[in-house]
Amino acid sequence: MNDQEFGKRLGVVAIAFSMFIAAIIGMLLSIQVINVKKYKQKAARQYERVVTETAQRGAIIDRRSRMLAESIESITFYANPVIIRNTPLFDEHGKPVNDKKNKKQVTYDNSGAVATLFVRHLGGNRLVYLKALKRSKGVSVLARKIPVAKALPLMHAKINGVWFEKEQQRSYLNVAAQLIGFTGNDKSITDGSSGLELQLNKDLKGIDGTTNYQRDATGARYPALDAQQQDPVKGSSVQLTIDSDIQSIVEDELAKAVATFKADAATSIIMDVRTGEILAMANNPAFDLNNRATWTSENSRNRAVTEMFEPGSTFKIVMAAAATEVLNRKAEDVVFAYNGTMPFYKLKITDHESYGYITFRQAIMYSSNIVAAATAMRIGREQFNVYTRNFGFGRKTGIGLVGEARGMVRPLAQWDMTTLPWMGYGYQVMTTPLQILQAYAAIANDGELMRPFIIKKITDANGRVIREGTPEKVQRVVSVATARYLGKEYFKAVVDSGTAKNAILISMNVAGKTGTARRAAGGSYSNRAYVSSFVGYFPVAAPRYAIIVLVENPKTAYYAATVAVPVFASIASRMVACSEEMQKNLSIRSLEQGVIDSVSTVTVPELRGLKGRDALRLLKWLNLEMDYSGDFEGLVVRQNIPPGSKVEKKRVVVVRLSLKKIN
Repeated sequence: MNDQEFGKRLGVVAIAFSMFIAAIIGMLLSIQVINVKKYKQKAARQYERVVTETAQRGAIIDRRSRMLAESIESITFYANPVIIRNTPLFDEHGKPVNDKKNKKQVTYDNSGAVATLFVRHLGGNRLVYLKALKRSKGVSVLARKIPVAKALPLMHAKINGVWFEKEQQRSYLNVAAQLIGFTGNDKSITDGSSGLELQLNKDLKGIDGTTNYQRDATGARYPALDAQQQDPVKGSSVQLTIDSDIQSIVEDELAKAVATFKADAATSIIMDVRTGEILAMANNPAFDLNNRATWTSENSRNRAVTEMFEPGSTFKIVMAAAATEVLNRKAEDVVFAYNGTMPFYKLKITDHESYGYITFRQAIMYSSNIVAAATAMRIGREQFNVYTRNFGFGRKTGIGLVGEARGMVRPLAQWDMTTLPWMGYGYQVMTTPLQILQAYAAIANDGELMRPFIIKKITDANGRVIREGTPEKVQRVVSVATARYLGKEYFKAVVDSGTAKNAILISMNVAGKTGTARRAAGGSYSNRAYVSSFVGYFPVAAPRYAIIVLVENPKTAYYAATVAVPVFASIASRMVACSEEMQKNLSIRSLEQGVIDSVSTVTVPELRGLKGRDALRLLKWLNLEMDYSGDFEGLVVRQNIPPGSKVEKKRVVVVRLSLKKIN
């Protein structure tokens, strides 16, 4: 090979080598400069993991800040037994201890020390921990759902081969189940799936946090040095207008009513007539919020706002109001009740009793359908429709709960010859329990219709109020004079002498109206299925609270006077007894309380079924004393002075208390 040929070959080799070096430099530039972000991410995926830390869900509390729903954080500890049995050894200076022969770092079995540490802080059997740490492969669970405070020492221990994860468990007081709802659905176990948990999910769930973790050669996990950690932001807390004590009372009384009358269901709502605040909203049947297995589509319905029914005689509030203002009808005016049957074309309207000439007050007291129908026809379609709409029927109340029905009032153009007279006594119109309550609350509130609300305020994690419910006047439905006239002349008379005598309370006057409506079935009205209801407010002199009770399809009795009215009386008596707030409101504003203070004798109330402390409060409010035997945390099962007895003030009432429920 001559020098020229050798030079050519050397040149080719040099060019090839230069191209090779250029290619390497190009690759290095690509990896470390041009595409550095891409390759860093690719490398990171091999030894880094982004861990999401679920934000703590906000709490739901009642008006007195008592917990209705809260998320309790817990810790679950996991371990890789292989890593623990091969824990790297370090000297007292933190330097690796290497084997002198093979120069590899010495490892040792740390299972015993780990087991001892877990026993020290969490308790339990050391052998159980050791068994979990002797697995040949996979991951072992060392401890589940440990309270954070108890788990903190182990969380800070940074044990090689041991790590932990935070979990949340939603816990409920288990009242107002249909209203509050619960969490857990197909997409997330922490998201709301029904009730307010679903409706306010964005407020309650918060913002999840993220942390980048790395694993070293031993498998230990630790936050990456350059990781951008996003701390979780706790969800907002929601305060309701509900009082959990009163809610419990209402639920208890509804359960008794359903059992006693073998009813399909029952509903009750309590409203502050001046503000529109809902103090209780209860339904039966119900379910256990802490036990998903008890949930069914039937018992999860919030009937208070979703159930539409023909109200029957409670709807006579529209007829009475319009008659007072349009016809200038007075309570003493004499009307004819057709002796129990009024022909109407080929149909007839009937009363449950035969009445001839009676006063208009008596017509409402005895709930005459005939007089209501005849009066409605005299008022006329246009005016009756105006009053119906003004009272809020045919539209949503504005409470803002998902699934609320607007009821059903036909457009005026679709009214036939029977619509007006039938609506006069509460048929051919559909309402919700809340709509009826809102209407009567308007009469109690001097004729002003208030928007009901149940969310008092929503507060973020920093304590800042981001939304707040406030009293809101919708419109005036009748004049102040009309509202007071209706209450004192008609609705108080219903309780004092009419169909709702059982609603009389020992300590104050009540005004209200009963309703016993037949249920529609198969195009006609059933003679066996009824809806029994009573709506009332108190005290009449200065109304503050309104309550509706509705019992669906009671089977052992059906007249509202027998079914719904006693439930109202029990709820009202018990809630006043247990609520210092109510006692304060009523004693300040109620003229009846002044009567109690001024007279020398008082009437002994029904105490059976009350808790010891509630019975004591009620008796003290009435200027009576209490002595007791049994457990003070129990219920009153016996009292020595019968309910309704007149006694001197300061008389001692002796009661027997028991932790066992009375039948």
